[in-house]
Amino acid sequence: MIVQLYTKPHCSYCTMAKQLLEQEGITYTELKLDVHFTRDFLVERYPTAQTYPVVVVNGFYIGGATELAEYLETNSPRDTQLLNEG
Repeated sequence: MIVQLYTKPHCSYCTMAKQLLEQEGITYTELKLDVHFTRDFLVERYPTAQTYPVVVVNGFYIGGATELAEYLETNSPRDTQLLNEG
């Protein structure tokens, strides 16, 4: 799973998204506003994104922190691992 987080400073939802990924043991790439990207880039690339963080999984925009939590609930890497062990 390839995860990219587009974040901005002092964003509690960005912090929550990073914590969720870390709890699941999922490696992610954090891209920071005005360091790695501009607002214009983000609006052009993900025009439906309205909040931070912008979460992209395997190249697909899935939403923000809330959508990430829902995605992880239904697509848990732990479930995949357990199925592969059996």
